[in-house]
Amino acid sequence: MIDKISLVLVIIGALNWGSIGLFQFDIVAWIFGGQGAIISRIIYTLVALAGIWCISMLFRESEQVELGLEQ
Repeated sequence: MIDKISLVLVIIGALNWGSIGLFQFDIVAWIFGGQGAIISRIIYTLVALAGIWCISMLFRESEQVELGLEQ
């Protein structure tokens, strides 16, 4: 379950970075009241932690990753 949550957060982060790169528009900051808003900072931190967690998927056996995503 934590793998799925992490992947969703990483996807959200990737889409946000894509919007910054293409349109110079930070979706998270826009939704939650700016980059300095506490909720925005929490979202950024959660996305970063999810990215760190996803690094562990690179070093797992492929069966373990597939099983983790199916549950």
